[in-house]
Amino acid sequence: MKQLTFIRHAKSDWGDELLKDVDRPLSERGYTDAYSQSKWLATKGGKPDLIISSTATRAISTALIFARAFDLDMHHFTIEKNIYECTEQTLLSIIRTQGGHKKHVMLFGHNPAFTNICNTLSDDLFFDNVPTCGIVSFQFELSNWESLSPKTGKIDFHQFPKEFKNRD
Repeated sequence: MKQLTFIRHAKSDWGDELLKDVDRPLSERGYTDAYSQSKWLATKGGKPDLIISSTATRAISTALIFARAFDLDMHHFTIEKNIYECTEQTLLSIIRTQGGHKKHVMLFGHNPAFTNICNTLSDDLFFDNVPTCGIVSFQFELSNWESLSPKTGKIDFHQFPKEFKNRD
């Protein structure tokens, strides 16, 4: 059994027009959502074997907040340049290279690829949009990631910041 969790980066700050898109930091709301979502996910369990993040500042910041919530050291953290501005096919390729020993892989990145990959991996639920700091997690009956294929996942859970705030 394998678990794959996608987390879209938290809300970014658009205040500095001179920054390149890849360098945009998190906004105040982004930090708030990342801390709330990471705390919720850590209490749910399912500590990842590996976190893979896009090179974008906002994705790395979000991923580090989640890594801290899980008390992970940097041996469980990697940055993958090909996640930034990628397609779902690129994401599938990245995941398929993770081998068999990692049971739970967590990816941090961007739309539209994250919404598209979630819709590619399962027929359980259609997502119009995975929002910023949205979490979608799947279970797969696999022995290794190489055999990951479309429509084979079962949604384990999904949690979006708006839903979380509505529970308070």
